[in-house]
Amino acid sequence: MKTLAGGLLMAALMAASAQAAIRTQKVEYRHGDATLQGYLAYDDAVTGKRPGVLVAPEWWGLNDYAKGRAEQLARLGYVVFATDMYGKGKTTTDPKEAGQLAGLFRNDRKLMRARAAAGLDILRNRPQVDTTRIAAIGYCFGGTVVLEMARSGADLKGVVSFHGGLATSNPADARNIKGKVLVLHGADDTFESPAEIAAFQDEMRQAKVDWQMNYYGGAVHSFTNPAAGRVGIKGVAYNEAADRRSWQAMRDFFDEILK
Repeated sequence: MKTLAGGLLMAALMAASAQAAIRTQKVEYRHGDATLQGYLAYDDAVTGKRPGVLVAPEWWGLNDYAKGRAEQLARLGYVVFATDMYGKGKTTTDPKEAGQLAGLFRNDRKLMRARAAAGLDILRNRPQVDTTRIAAIGYCFGGTVVLEMARSGADLKGVVSFHGGLATSNPADARNIKGKVLVLHGADDTFESPAEIAAFQDEMRQAKVDWQMNYYGGAVHSFTNPAAGRVGIKGVAYNEAADRRSWQAMRDFFDEILK
């Protein structure tokens, strides 16, 4: 009888486990005249409110890579929203077009901040999200986006930039940063000049921000993306060790600021 009861209990647990899964959905929203479509991911086995994480994509737009990162974070127990910076369904694999799309925001930091804030509002309004525990991460162009969000005074516990652009048009805005900052950078990344790196570090010091910057030896730009070398851009390549180590650094950072 005990064996039967144990077997039934195990079967029930296995059935419940099978039903639990990472749920994903496309979320349409607007910013001004732009129709946007972000990507929500969460683990439906987790009950109650939990921390939220915003993901800002690379300059390619909200593609499968960014969505995959959102799903990875969801498996760690976060409610995740990958934000759309360009417009519903707008992605590219052409570096020239990506540069033009990202350039619009790089040249207009007010627009960049406002477009990102629209995505943050979507995440903040999810019923599963503990609004006192929200962070943002970004890759390349998205790294610039989350740093600008922090500089705007967004209510974030912290931001993480993976091989992101560090320069800003108004370094004094760093005094608005409310959370902590983690920058994960390839030691051989030629896309950020030594002068830009030094200026960023000085910006953080002058504003007395709680910041960290990790360098990964042998890593160049876009080191977290396995498809980084697909278009043959010089100085852009995947680095498995740096990808793994930077992801763990992010997890440790989140353990500190979101738990």
